[in-house]
Amino acid sequence: MMSFNYDIMAVGAHPDDVEIGMGGTIAKYSRLDKKVVIINLTEAELSSNGTVETRQKEAEKACERLGVQTRVQLRFPDRGLLESRQKAIDEIVKLIRHYRPRLVFAPFHQDRHPDHGHCGDICREAVFSATIKKYLPQESNDRFQVQALYYYQINGSSQPDFLIDISDDKETKYSALACFKSQFNNETNSLKTPLNSGYIDLLQAREQLLGSEAGTIAAEGFFCEKPPLIHDLLGDIIK
Repeated sequence: MMSFNYDIMAVGAHPDDVEIGMGGTIAKYSRLDKKVVIINLTEAELSSNGTVETRQKEAEKACERLGVQTRVQLRFPDRGLLESRQKAIDEIVKLIRHYRPRLVFAPFHQDRHPDHGHCGDICREAVFSATIKKYLPQESNDRFQVQALYYYQINGSSQPDFLIDISDDKETKYSALACFKSQFNNETNSLKTPLNSGYIDLLQAREQLLGSEAGTIAAEGFFCEKPPLIHDLLGDIIK
């Protein structure tokens, strides 16, 4: 039987991806004393605004506000994940075996930014390969199987497979996103981008819409490759 060291591993292509897509969910489970690790594949060095150094400081502050115990910054090239695919898969395999998470989250593939889709594909491959004993035997032969891989939504408005109620944690999420001033604030000399052109308002509207559909204030949507299994029909009521 597998033993788990962490409850959630959330992987993003860039610092702020995870916070955008599932910051409320992370805040919720951190508040419930669950262990969370965030993995960033790139330093987002090609971003139109800010610097790598600034973005790293912003990411650390955001993690503190979300109550995240661990953040791992990898250095695969921004907009180069496709060319670095195999190396990135192997690195995520190593991290899965090291942190032994119960659940892994990655970006949903339907997204305007190709890096987000590439990140999701890399994680899907890594979650599978981490279970193979002879995969990377020189690094570790301690195969590990997570309980599930789910996908969070960054851009877009696809209908998710399930929702997480973040009504009690949305303020914490947006406090964390406020740390990324270089990305979301339209400051002097900033280039205009989708992120500093009303993005936060659109994100809040999406979460309020999803929440209203489920009868709550705000929710984050997630996708899965197989139907989620309900263990307690009276505890998790399908409405």
